[in-house]
Amino acid sequence: MATYAIGDIQGCYDSLCRLLDLCDFDPTADRLWLVGDLVNRGPKSLETLRLIKSLGAAAVTVLGNHDLYLLMVAEGGAKFRGKDDTLQEILDAPDCAELLDWLRRQPLCFTEGEYCLVHAGLLPQWTAAKARQLSLEVEAALQGPDYREFILNLWGSEPAGWSDELAGWPRLRVIVNAMTRMRFCTLDGVMEFKVKGKLSNAPAGHLPWFDLPDRQSAESVLVTGHWSALGLKITPNLLALDSGCLWGGHLTALRLEDRRIFQVDCSAGEALPLKK
Repeated sequence: MATYAIGDIQGCYDSLCRLLDLCDFDPTADRLWLVGDLVNRGPKSLETLRLIKSLGAAAVTVLGNHDLYLLMVAEGGAKFRGKDDTLQEILDAPDCAELLDWLRRQPLCFTEGEYCLVHAGLLPQWTAAKARQLSLEVEAALQGPDYREFILNLWGSEPAGWSDELAGWPRLRVIVNAMTRMRFCTLDGVMEFKVKGKLSNAPAGHLPWFDLPDRQSAESVLVTGHWSALGLKITPNLLALDSGCLWGGHLTALRLEDRRIFQVDCSAGEALPLKK
């Protein structure tokens, strides 16, 4: 049995199928770990969702910001942001309700052994075990009777930092934003959401979340995506796997057992123009 961790798919279904073939993936024996952002921007978000859902226990996925955006749009918690969104096909599908119900039952953070699977990253105050417990709070809201109210209160970037005293929607919003949107933050974990791009773009007083000294999750191996401009970054305690397939780069899988890398080029017709 092998476990393949795969970077952001974002509706690049054809690339995903080619990558699974390259890995010789066997759903009866192997597992996939998906870092989130299954959907949006690529041309086949519906097919991607259906495939991952059909794999059942052979696929573990965490939620990314684009996956949560889909849930928000479906419930009226957000409007389409631009012409690059490719979610309408899901919303019009006869199995839309079934797919969205499955999606909202996926975790924000998954831990197993030394590994922690999360879309963006963890704030410096959190161990992997703490992050998993915080993820359970969000999962309870996603799956509970107040699901729609939670979705309607999810949008926004404040509060920007963590406190154990936070409660209610602000507490859940910080957890979600850290695990699905964060790139840069201050030494004490105040997040900055406007700046994207390369590491050299870090605002004054900010570092990439994984470079913060005394980060409490440093004893675990974080398996992440979200940051396409970072590219593939492999260190002893970080497996950052978003290699920019959507932008004409590669879709990447890493086999956890031996850290072997498998990559395919973005399939024809899937890449968006690079943003200037």
